[in-house]
Order: sequence, then C-alpha cells, then structure tokens
Amino acid sequence: MEFERTDDSLIVRLEGELTSENTPKIVETLFVETDGVDKLIFDLTGLEYTSSAGLRMFIALQKLMKDNMVIKNVNDEVMEIFIVSGLLKVLNIA
Repeated sequence: MEFERTDDSLIVRLEGELTSENTPKIVETLFVETDGVDKLIFDLTGLEYTSSAGLRMFIALQKLMKDNMVIKNVNDEVMEIFIVSGLLKVLNIA
C-alpha cells in the first residue's frame, strides 16, 4: 500500500490481494490517513484479488467519504468481483 497526498486528496495504491488477514490493518491505516482529506482515490492497478473483507472496506470508506471516493484502474478479475457482488451501483468506479 502506497499513499500520495495532494492538497485535498489522498491517492491509495493497492497491490497484491485484499484478504481477511490484511484488510483490518489497511482499514485502520486508512481511517487515520483520510482525516482531513476531501477526496479519496484508489488506484487498483496492482490489485489482483479482493475478498469480501476488501469489499466491506470499500463500502465503509465510500460511506465515510460521502461519495468523494473514486476507484480507478481496476483489472478484469477485480472488476468481475465488483460486478458479481453488485457493488457497481454502490461504488464510484472510473
């Protein structure tokens, strides 16, 4: 996980897999890092897989950011998970 801050945004780059083992630590870190941020941008170029724990993380952060969250560069495998889970209607995926 990498962070890049701009004036009012936080870009989060995720790599590998989001699983029930690593997602709690990522969530803990993100809730601290998003303090004072107006826009949260996830770059999922390097994300290969997300479990339901990762999906819950995206939903929770979407609610926290009040629609000021964007997910971009989603590969086909992760996009399929978003589609099957019905989250395309909930998440802002560019």
